[in-house]
Formats: sequence, C-alpha cells, structure tokens
Amino acid sequence: MKGIAGFLATLVLAGCASAPVDDALASGEWTAWRGDGRGAGYAPHGQIDRDKVGELAIEWRWSSGDFGPAPEARNTSTPLMVGGVLYATAGDARSVVALDARTGALKWAWRGDDPPERYENAPRKGTGRGVGYWSDGDDKRILTVTPGFRLVALDAATGETIDGFGRGGVVDLMEGLRGAPEDGLADIGNSSPPLIAGDVAVVGPAHIVSFFPQSTANVKGDVRGYDVRTGELLWTFHTIPTEGEPGYETWAEGTAEAAGNAGVWAPMSYDEETGAVFLPVEAGTSDLYGGGRPGANAHSSSLVSLDAATGALRWAQQLVHHDIWDWDVPATPILADVPWDGGVKRAVLQITKQGFVFAFDRDSGEPLWPVEERAVPQSDVPGEQSWPTQPMPVLPEPFERQGVSADDLIDFTPELRANALEAVKDYRLGAFMAPPSLASAEDGTRGTLSLPGLTGGGNWEGGAYDPGTGMLFVGSATDMSILALRESGNAAMPYVVAPPIWAPRVDGLPIVKPPYGRITAIDMTAGRRVWSVANADTPDEIAAHPALAGVDVERTGRPTRAGLLATETLVFAGEGEGGAPVLRAHDKATGEIVAEIALPGTQTGLPMSYILDGRQYIALAVASGEAPAEIVALALGD
Repeated sequence: MKGIAGFLATLVLAGCASAPVDDALASGEWTAWRGDGRGAGYAPHGQIDRDKVGELAIEWRWSSGDFGPAPEARNTSTPLMVGGVLYATAGDARSVVALDARTGALKWAWRGDDPPERYENAPRKGTGRGVGYWSDGDDKRILTVTPGFRLVALDAATGETIDGFGRGGVVDLMEGLRGAPEDGLADIGNSSPPLIAGDVAVVGPAHIVSFFPQSTANVKGDVRGYDVRTGELLWTFHTIPTEGEPGYETWAEGTAEAAGNAGVWAPMSYDEETGAVFLPVEAGTSDLYGGGRPGANAHSSSLVSLDAATGALRWAQQLVHHDIWDWDVPATPILADVPWDGGVKRAVLQITKQGFVFAFDRDSGEPLWPVEERAVPQSDVPGEQSWPTQPMPVLPEPFERQGVSADDLIDFTPELRANALEAVKDYRLGAFMAPPSLASAEDGTRGTLSLPGLTGGGNWEGGAYDPGTGMLFVGSATDMSILALRESGNAAMPYVVAPPIWAPRVDGLPIVKPPYGRITAIDMTAGRRVWSVANADTPDEIAAHPALAGVDVERTGRPTRAGLLATETLVFAGEGEGGAPVLRAHDKATGEIVAEIALPGTQTGLPMSYILDGRQYIALAVASGEAPAEIVALALGD
C-alpha cells in the first residue's frame, strides 16, 4: 500500500499536472448532479478549511412538508445552484422547487402532475436524484423526469412549463418504447436527472426491481437523446442490441429480441471537450436468473460511451458478463484527469457493486491497468448457463471485501463465533462471484452467501474525485446477502428470488466482521488504497449488546454508504440512509475526522457546495423518517 509520504508527494506533483475544473464550478455554481458533467463531486473551494470547519453551522433549513405524498420519506435529491438559486426535487410526486440560496426561501414550485394512472403504475416513485439545468446564455431551463416517465421543461425563472417543448412543455417517454405491452403501461420509469449534454437531454430509464419477474420478456431500457429546445427525439441507443448492431451476437438466438431491462437508472456523465456521454448500464431481466438469456449479454452491466449529438456507440466495456448477481453498474462514471507519467491521463472511473473501480482511457476505452478474465464458480441451477470468466482489474485495489469464508464471520467471543458458524451451516460459503443456488439444493444447502451483498459494496452514492491530488474517495457497505432461487411454477420465468435475501444475524448482531461500512481513499496515479476508515461510530445496539460486555470493540461503522463531497481542503461525509444525523469532515491525506456537525436528519441526498456573496455553503437533503424531509445549508459565521 502506498504510504502517506508517497501520497503527499503525489499531491505536490499532481497539483501542477491536473486540468482546471469547469468554469461555472470554479466560480461557485453547481450546475449538474455532481457539480458539472464530469460527475466528480468536487468543489474547488477552500474557505471551509481544517482550521474553520469546526465553526460550520446550519445557515438555513427548508422543509418539504407541503410536498406530498409521503413528505417524511427520504429525499435523494442533490440540489443545483445557479445564479443564487437552488433547484431540487421534493416529495414522492417529484415536485421541483427553486429556493433562495442565501435564505432557503421558496421562490417557486412546480408540483409533480402525472396523471393518476401513470403515477400509480410508476415503478420508481420518490423524489428522484434531482434535475438538469440548461442555458444558452439567455434561455434558462430546468428539466426533470417524473415518476410516470415524462420529460418536463420548466422556465428556470418562473417554474412554468415551456410551451415550445414537446406538447405543452412535456414529452411522453412511454412513446416509442421497445417491448412495451400492447395494452396497459410499461414497467418503466426513472430515478435520476436527465443528463444535459450540450443541447441534448439524455434520459435513462429505471425498471421495477427484477427479483420476481413474470417472464424474461420485458420492456427494453433504451437510452434516448432529446433536443433541449423542442423536445424532439434525436436518437435512441439500444442497450440490448438489434441484429446487425455490435454485441448482438452475445445474446443467444432470439433472446435479444425478447429480453428486457438493461436500463440506465444511475446518473450519467458528459465530456464537454469531446462530446462523449458515459452510461452505467444495468443487467437484463431478471436479476438473479439468466436462463432465458444465454450469452454474455452486451451491453448489459456495462460502461458505454456514446456520441452525445448522434447517440452513436464510441466504445463499450462489459463489467459483468451474463449478470446473475444484480451487480449492475450503479454509479455515475467519473471523468477524471489523472496525473500520469508527468502529464494527465483522460480517464473514466467506474465504481461498481462488486467493490472494484474500473479505470479506462475515456477516449479509447482501453484499461489504465490490465483487466483479467478470471475463472469463477459455475451455476448448478437448472437451465442456467453462467459465464465461465469475469473481468477483474489488476488495479485499482478493491475497496470492499469480496467472497465469503469462515474468516469473514464475527469472532468477538468464542460463543459468538460458534453461533455464527452454526448460523451458516446450511448455506454455501461463496467464493467471489459464486452464483446463486437453489434454496432447496440437492446438497441440502439453502442458498449461497455473498460479499458484497445484492445492493453492492458501491451503489448510486458513488464517490468523489479530487483532481488536485488524483485521489478517489468511495463510500461502501459490507452487508452479506443470500443468493437463493426457488421454483416459480411459471414456465416463462422458472426461477425467482427466494427470500430472505440478507444473511442471518447472530444474537441480533451482524454475522460479518466489522467495519460494516467504510470510506476508502484510492490514489489513482498508482491504483493503491491510501486509507480506509469506518463510516460511522459503533451503533448503540452493538456497543451496548450484552454479549459484548467487556469486549473492546473498535469503531464498527454502519452498513450504509456515505454520501461524499471533496473540496480543496477536506472530504465531507454523511452516513447515508439508515445512519446517524451527522456530517463529518475528514482529512484528505489520512481520513482523520477533523469535525462533526449535527444535522436535523440523516444525509439522504449527496452533499454539494457553492459560493455566494463570498461565502462557501454546503447543502444537502436530510430525513429523519418522522418529520418532513429537509434541505439544509451550512456555512461559517459572518
């Protein structure tokens, strides 16, 4: 592992080599989901530094209580800040609000207005992750995708729909879908903002969780680009290829026509210099059984680069072949200018559920370090044809534990250790990427234990990249899953997920050794971990557990994923959904906690930062689960 001294040397050199950040970002605005189209989650501001961060306090709070239904539910929106105004989504109907960035006062609101049948059918209700912003200097627009799968363009100054866009400011995204039912609404929606790529609004779809599908056939998750001025459909990219398109041969005969899903539910990224769009694509139908789609299944569970103007494929790298782990690509691809051999490498960094960071040249798609095809255990589920190898990067080093053995089980005391071994005796201890097995297998086992779990080590929270040092910061969770299937009685989809999906607990304690969640810093110039710290204090239910009386338990963290923000001087981290209501500032070089700031709720949307009137703010969405979700902004005193 590269030591701190090596990291500091890299920091000095990298500060001279890295490319400048986006002009709007440098000026203090936050114009896209993670700051700008690059997706880095980095704010080039240092007013809130190590010496002053302890004085950080809440400047204002805005409550979403007037925006139902379910205003008390989590808000996963990350606000944008343009021209002194914050734009965010709120409530399960995904209303859009504009707030005064100085005070939090509501300036205008557009209330989500899906027709009732569209809203009720929506597979992805909730606030979504925010909005897109576009401007040509005069015209300024906010674009959002509703739960009912409609693309809406709003005047950024008034919140009114724009008549010249689509029909009355709305484009119906249900139109033109492949594989949609002839009658009724398709199982498709959206959970992330439209990506603004020049004058194109790129929309990726999200499906219902594919644990219990009725058939391999489903609506396809094609990605589409629309003219931001008119709403005209400009192009469609087939994430499941048609005959004659690259990757079609990786689907067994006829299955590309029938299979569905392979959407892009996570946020995308955009390279303004080259006009390239980067898509993190999910798995095909279904999540844990692929018997109806033999083959590697391009471009599912892949990182794909397209031309933003035409939708033409530039390159693609599949990160999971024939995905039967629900390990779709979950996080926004980070466009990173990495200090490299005295210059800068134009890279794209993809955080994954399996605990890898895949690093590619973002122009050619070539790996920065070798990616090896390694043999993995094979499925014995009837009808399943798992893929014999899986791509695994030599570097960067994984940020999460991979595979399950007895060494991964808790051993605080001999009794707990014995109980843990007893609890798993009916399950297969899965090597890394061991496939799902039957809940009533012939060998008497009830499923296969997996690390990372079904929701992954990394997920949509992704990470943050510091262009000044070449450091990537990743929040991840260690939560063991059971990969088990049962017969469905349905010939169109013979096997579906067999609950429970989470590993058994031991006397109420997690069965896996801590830490249960972590923040990891990776030096992308060398591909090595520099530090890793638990993402949270030890929860009371563990610290006060009777079985641990007298046991010295180190800080355990929680099985949540920290929402991260990197600034010029610090890394800010909330604990994520299920965590404590606190925002921490970490030293970038060591992970040391520099300050802890109390919040009125748990961080649920990712933190962002902006500069206004010479003051630096940090804003984020929080939720307590009881009171309505809020957006809060923190700043130093006058």
